[in-house]
Amino acid sequence: MRTDFDFPKKDMIGSVVFRPDFNNFETINVNQAWSLFFSKGQDDKTLGQNVELGRFFTNLIIALVTVGSLWETFFSNVG
Repeated sequence: MRTDFDFPKKDMIGSVVFRPDFNNFETINVNQAWSLFFSKGQDDKTLGQNVELGRFFTNLIIALVTVGSLWETFFSNVG
């Protein structure tokens, strides 16, 4: 079997945040941040370029923390 892929070995191993062409102190968007989180730092384009999915995950975390805090406040003294 013959493959036509010619990837440099240094770009195949290791996380994307340690590659020289990544981030050069630029800000990353929420999709890149969540993609890095979900892929354990291996890919920053897993979720694509649409920012709405990243905002959804961010708002989901905020909602879960808020609901958990309210639950603790209202039900901590019951029983």
